[in-house]
Amino acid sequence: MKNAKKLVGSLCMMVVLALTLTGCGKKSPLDPDNPVSLTVWHYYNGSQQAAFDALVEEFNQTVGREKGIYVQGYSQGSVPDLETAVRDSIAGKVGADEMPDIFSSYADTAYEVEQAGALANLSDYLSKADLKKYVDSYIEEGCIAADGTLRIFPTAKSTEIMMINKTDWERFASATGAVLEDLKTMEGVTAVAKAYYEWTDSLTPDVPGDGRAFYGRDAVANYFIIGMQQLGVEIFQVENGSLTLNVPKEELHRLWENYYVPMVKGYFGAYGSFRSDDVKTGELLAYTGSTSSAMYFPNQVELDDSSYAIEYIVMAAPVFEGGRSYAVQQGAGMVVSKSDEKHEYAAVEFLKWFTEAENNLQFGSVSGYLPVLKEANSKEKLDQVIEEKKLTVAPKTYECLTTIFREMDGLTLYTNKSFENGSAARKVLEYNLSDKAVKDRKSVVEALEQGKSLEEASAPYVTEEAFEEWYNSFCDALNSATKKQG
Repeated sequence: MKNAKKLVGSLCMMVVLALTLTGCGKKSPLDPDNPVSLTVWHYYNGSQQAAFDALVEEFNQTVGREKGIYVQGYSQGSVPDLETAVRDSIAGKVGADEMPDIFSSYADTAYEVEQAGALANLSDYLSKADLKKYVDSYIEEGCIAADGTLRIFPTAKSTEIMMINKTDWERFASATGAVLEDLKTMEGVTAVAKAYYEWTDSLTPDVPGDGRAFYGRDAVANYFIIGMQQLGVEIFQVENGSLTLNVPKEELHRLWENYYVPMVKGYFGAYGSFRSDDVKTGELLAYTGSTSSAMYFPNQVELDDSSYAIEYIVMAAPVFEGGRSYAVQQGAGMVVSKSDEKHEYAAVEFLKWFTEAENNLQFGSVSGYLPVLKEANSKEKLDQVIEEKKLTVAPKTYECLTTIFREMDGLTLYTNKSFENGSAARKVLEYNLSDKAVKDRKSVVEALEQGKSLEEASAPYVTEEAFEEWYNSFCDALNSATKKQG
């Protein structure tokens, strides 16, 4: 993959140099006769939690027993629940549990905890040879300390893919001549969505304006960050912890045209909690979401009075026409709480074991997460692990992972660097335009019900003046979020 071929950023190069003098020479403080116990907080549930627990048990019975490490994992329910529990622990709130030895964390949250001085320096426990095994950009993402040392251990990553209801797509394609090639660009998706709306509207000529949405997306913030990156703009440019906001009007207009406008016109949609929910109810045909969402893609469409089975198609996420092939790099890593050498060393030993190719792919084959070692990112390695461990892998998850493995060499994975108030800034990207689109779509639907045509009903919302008004309010909101105190 392209990002794996790049040199690690300057801060992380400092880490690598430092490691030659630190991590590689550290003697184990562990004693198998007096094992150390570690607690791990995570947000895994269902099959993901079962897969994680199985690996923890395997570790405890093998390497953990040999080295004197015993690990216990605890699900905190959800990412927000986990973040709240961590913040309460750091603040010493009454009733809060003690800080775990290890916990799952996204970069923004880890950055907050690091600023509180509560994270262990993982560079003390990893050698240069250790680091070189991991995908470079995953290590770079974890170098959030002011001195460039590593704080986030990459354990499982994801990116975005497009998933399509193949059964209903083929019906539409047969009637209109649409082809999958059209869905490789965002502009193409918008054009296909318009054609789908018009086609479904034509199926009920006695009921005008009842066309259906074709496409939706999870994580609108990713649409902004990666869409702008594809167009040559880093919206959050961070150097030495200092943020520069890049919000050029021309590029943001393209994003507005290919998200807000089709949302308002009903070509795109967002109805349930996730877009896979909308495919299940037949309200959408396709969506862009995380690789880890593949397991939730439905096996059937469930209507009010009937249901029918559907097949699926997995494709790479669309890229803006003429844009560069960037895809999002996401997924929480694990951080280690600052404590003592014995606990920190033991925590890193567990994380190194968990991310070995065979173990990481075993977890990924259930969860849909990508492995973090360079050697593990291939279909061949995945097939080898499946055969050797006799794993049963859901076809959707398998196809999702192998699709990304196949596309890796042509992709550059990207995630913005951490900065103060990064979580607040991301919320602006996630909700500012999407909430407006949902609100304005309701007004358009009301106008349609009053007998107006779609063009008449949507006209007030898609003018250049409307864009200018949104653009100014968006910039104000983003500036306010990044300067927010406390």
